[in-house]
Parts: sequence; structure tokens; C-alpha cells
Amino acid sequence: MTDWSTCPAVERNPRKISGAWAFTGTRVPVYALFENLAAGATINEFVEWFPDVEERQVRAVLEHEAKAMRTALAR
Repeated sequence: MTDWSTCPAVERNPRKISGAWAFTGTRVPVYALFENLAAGATINEFVEWFPDVEERQVRAVLEHEAKAMRTALAR
């Protein structure tokens, strides 16, 4: 499981969206990005559909997840 606490593009607040990790300053959960990408959406479409999320945040989340996966494979 990814440790999102080290990703500056996301935050967790127990009073927002049941404490799910969300893009900082928004109520958009991180899992929404992965669900939309899995369904075929592009990054540009995602930020268009969720205008509170910035492209740099999306890229930071994807880079963070990629790093977590590389680290897990190295173990």
C-alpha cells in the first residue's frame, strides 16, 4: 500500500470524504484519479472534469505512486 503521507500533492482530513486521501485543497479523492484513468480518461480530461485539481498535482500523485511501485519491486 502506498504511503501518501509523503506526497505533498495530497492531504487527509477525517472530516472530508470519510478521511480518504484527497488532492490538497479539494474534496477530490486520489482514488478518483486512478478510477478515471483505468476507465480510459486522460490527465487533461481529469483536470477538466475536476477543475479544483491542478495538473501538477496529478503528475505528482502519479510520480509518487510510480516511485512506491519501484521501491516495492526492489524489496
